[in-house]
Amino acid sequence: MKMKRVIYGKHDEKTIGQFDTCLNTGNVVGGVLCADGHFGYSQPVGGVIVYDGQISPSGVGYDIGCGNKAVRTDLHVEDLQDKLPAVMDEIARRISFGVGRVNSEKVDHALFDDPDWAVFKDLGVNQKMESLARNQLGTVGSGNHFVDILVEPTTGLVWIANHFGSRGFGHKTASGFLNLGAGREFFGKAPGEKMEQPPTLFDLDSEIGDMYYRAMKLAGRYAYAGRDYVIDQVLDILGADYDLAVHNHHNYAWKEEHYGKEVVVVRKGATPLAPGQLGFIGGSMGDISVIVQGVESTESANAFYSTVHGAGRVMSRTQAAGKMNYKTKTRSGGAISPEMMAQAIQEYGVELRGAGTDESPFVYRKLREVLNSHVGTLNVMNVLRPIGVCMAGADEFDPYKD
Repeated sequence: MKMKRVIYGKHDEKTIGQFDTCLNTGNVVGGVLCADGHFGYSQPVGGVIVYDGQISPSGVGYDIGCGNKAVRTDLHVEDLQDKLPAVMDEIARRISFGVGRVNSEKVDHALFDDPDWAVFKDLGVNQKMESLARNQLGTVGSGNHFVDILVEPTTGLVWIANHFGSRGFGHKTASGFLNLGAGREFFGKAPGEKMEQPPTLFDLDSEIGDMYYRAMKLAGRYAYAGRDYVIDQVLDILGADYDLAVHNHHNYAWKEEHYGKEVVVVRKGATPLAPGQLGFIGGSMGDISVIVQGVESTESANAFYSTVHGAGRVMSRTQAAGKMNYKTKTRSGGAISPEMMAQAIQEYGVELRGAGTDESPFVYRKLREVLNSHVGTLNVMNVLRPIGVCMAGADEFDPYKD
């Protein structure tokens, strides 16, 4: 079968070049660059690379299992009215953003009895990895990770959504296996790896490939558990129940069948969307988010049933916020001022807690424009508008944020 190379939307040469490097490295069946794509570590964010018998830990990336959960509650927007500021204050108080934990509650979970912990035991690192995982389960982190309260304008129903992944546990899993693949110790200090480096590949039937695949799946289940916990906390704050949940990863590797062959689909910042499957796609804090459903079509099959995971960044963090001087704790040279951001958020009607100018609406594409590039591969089922957004503070340090 001829390799499939599918590109949606417009991209700069650097992103296209990185995509083509991925397509020319290893046993590649095909690839997709989604309309929200941009240059990333080893593989474009918004990129999908499909392998025959191989898996790429650098392609999956450091935030294994990063994704979204969204639920439709039984509340109407009128139920919140004057309560929204207090609700957002309580979310910021109860949910941990950044690297620390704002409450002393330790979250236990059946996940810690999962047989795939044997991978880390065999490597002699299970105690450190389990301790890290326990300490951060249910924390959101920083960067572009969020907890949102949204309203569906056509019904007035309130939705909750979140976005984060496997935190430090996933980060250390990724860095550990990249170290092992390069002949270093699991917890060894990795050299300064370049964003441009070609994908690191493991044969799936090799010992290290099998161990990584199992560890990745465990990190994915960990991410699911964390997002479940945070949604439950917000439901409790709201005193609400829900009747629909949409939950998906967008940094992960899946074993799937395409064109009659089992393959490994590595999605880095891309949403799996098989026919009938639902997905949540978040826009910026000043834009819509949507629930989408996959459709059966030639276009969908050629896209390996994948779509965007967000609106796509068009301005880097440093461009937006400027360079940080950690001695003076001030930034300088940013294109987006706090005043510009505050005005935009006020005009859109969002109750905001946390977030810096590097997450302002100005740094992202418009979601409708991105979705329009993927016509024929999905249906938009629900359009949602954010009314409350909670993120880590502007200068919160978190090594596991993206």
